[in-house]
Amino acid sequence: MNWLLAHFDTLRESVARLVSQPLATLLNVAVFAIALSLPAGLYVGLDSLSRFSRQISSEPQVSVFMALGAGQDEVAAVGQRLRHHPDVGRVEFVPRQQALERLKRSAGLSDVLAELKDNPLPDAFVVTAQEPRAEVLERLRADVAGWPKVEHVQLDSDWARKLDAVLRVGELAVGVLGILLGVALVAVTFNTIRLQILTRRDEIEVSKLIGATNPFIRRPFLYHGMMQGLAGGLAAWLLLLIGVAVVNTGLADLATLYGTSLRIDGLSIRDGGLLLLLSAGLGWLGAWLSVSRHLWQIEPR
Repeated sequence: MNWLLAHFDTLRESVARLVSQPLATLLNVAVFAIALSLPAGLYVGLDSLSRFSRQISSEPQVSVFMALGAGQDEVAAVGQRLRHHPDVGRVEFVPRQQALERLKRSAGLSDVLAELKDNPLPDAFVVTAQEPRAEVLERLRADVAGWPKVEHVQLDSDWARKLDAVLRVGELAVGVLGILLGVALVAVTFNTIRLQILTRRDEIEVSKLIGATNPFIRRPFLYHGMMQGLAGGLAAWLLLLIGVAVVNTGLADLATLYGTSLRIDGLSIRDGGLLLLLSAGLGWLGAWLSVSRHLWQIEPR
């Protein structure tokens, strides 16, 4: 019980010391908040983009575009072969005139397209594979591309695969950025605690003279670093909430123009808790390294 009360008193003293130095505390907390909110913001952005990509690419399709000079019999022959292909599950035929009408409605270019003398779009087939596996889709695309009067075969999920590759690189970049900024925050706490140790050198020497142990002397500095890191984590979470709200306002206008739904979700309670735990841990680590580095150099005279 006495051990718990001693820790509680040390914690209260650390909080009081932070409050008694508002400017220094505010600056250090701001450094923590900015450094933590950058990788956290990139993380939630990549996570939302990844979920959006999986949502719209849940059923990969193959688009088969016929040559402009293909006749009706040749188009019908390709459609018949597609329906009997072992890898094909469903086939939708999109006549060139219907494709032009869709383009006019979706792109809002009816006035421009109305000036065209000829329809520049080909007949097309939208094919859904039996299985959405990559090897099946690639095999189907390679097979159909060699058929007569087939001009181009497009795998509609290509962009999603490229986006997934970009997201993986982005996740790696967020990890590297997080590590670098974490090291920087440890260095900031290290220097902050170092200055406190130097200003309290006489107090530490007296404490050692009356028999205080190193763990007893180290404890308030560790709590100071931990509470500073925790405050920085809370500030980073708040910055992230504000930033996500601002970005979602702009995304709502953009999504309305394109008739879709797109928004960025903030940190979940679990991720927010991990952020606070990480920030407090970085503050504690910086304080521990600083105290361990400098405490042994202070000996009573």
